[in-house]
Amino acid sequence: MYLNKAIVIGNLTRDPELRSLPSGVKVCSFSLATNRVWKDKNGARQESADYHNVVVFGRQAENVAQYMKKGNSMLVEGRMQTRSWEDKGSGEKKYRTEVIADRIQFGPKGAGDSSGASRPAKPSAGKEAEEIDTIEYPEEDINPEDIPF
Repeated sequence: MYLNKAIVIGNLTRDPELRSLPSGVKVCSFSLATNRVWKDKNGARQESADYHNVVVFGRQAENVAQYMKKGNSMLVEGRMQTRSWEDKGSGEKKYRTEVIADRIQFGPKGAGDSSGASRPAKPSAGKEAEEIDTIEYPEEDINPEDIPF
């Protein structure tokens, strides 16, 4: 049994690039950065970043190119694939490992987004923060017999 599955959640390191194949299928490529934080044996905080090349096809490619930009967060599910080619200049064989995305999900947008959606303002120095929408949970316990299913 074999399994080739990749799930990556990170931030775009550059704006997505949209191209078309000769068949007319849209292809979008971009890179995601993921961070890892840990403490070393001396208790000092360490941090490292990894960069993942991602390729997405079809309508999802068009959506990524239209709505995402450098710095946005995204979840990508797909498979790992390594392709190779010969460099035209040096004749050297080159390799590139990519996540071929089957499914993408956009992450939350920040206050600097240009989507036109209204968002609560972030607090600034000297101003009160606007109230953020929250879920109000009932204070009393829920009786399981009151649930209609």
